[in-house]
Amino acid sequence: MASYNRVILVGNLTRDPELRYIPSGTAVTEIGLAINDRRKGANGEWIDETTFVDVTLWARTAEIASEYLNKGSNVLIEGRLKLDTWEKDGKKNSKLRVVGERMQMLGSRGSGAPGGGGGPGGGGHGGGGPRGGTSRGDSGGPSHDEMEAPSMDDDIPF
Repeated sequence: MASYNRVILVGNLTRDPELRYIPSGTAVTEIGLAINDRRKGANGEWIDETTFVDVTLWARTAEIASEYLNKGSNVLIEGRLKLDTWEKDGKKNSKLRVVGERMQMLGSRGSGAPGGGGGPGGGGHGGGGPRGGTSRGDSGGPSHDEMEAPSMDDDIPF
């Protein structure tokens, strides 16, 4: 039987990222993400629901998050679920979290407001550096600027 573990989340940071380094020298940061959902209840009234998710970012993605994101920043995270288990004072504990493998800042370019991307290059950051990409080092596809709609004046090839 096949397995698939993939998560895509869009939300706002609940706190500023705090960058740290493990003994091997690899960067790591933990961020909190608030994901808002709005739906109609049985009585027809709107119900607002917020889900809070802890996300761990590694290597260059962690460094970029620490440098360019702050509380309130809007971000897309792609990654996988991981269950952490530990024992404390004889009691077994567990927590489900997301290991972020790709990060995309959302918001308008050059905006200094939370969720605006801030910093040089604005909202196109991934783990590959200021021009976007992913933490895996590949280009991750075209940047936001390169994905503009084609002109309607172009000849249609069929």
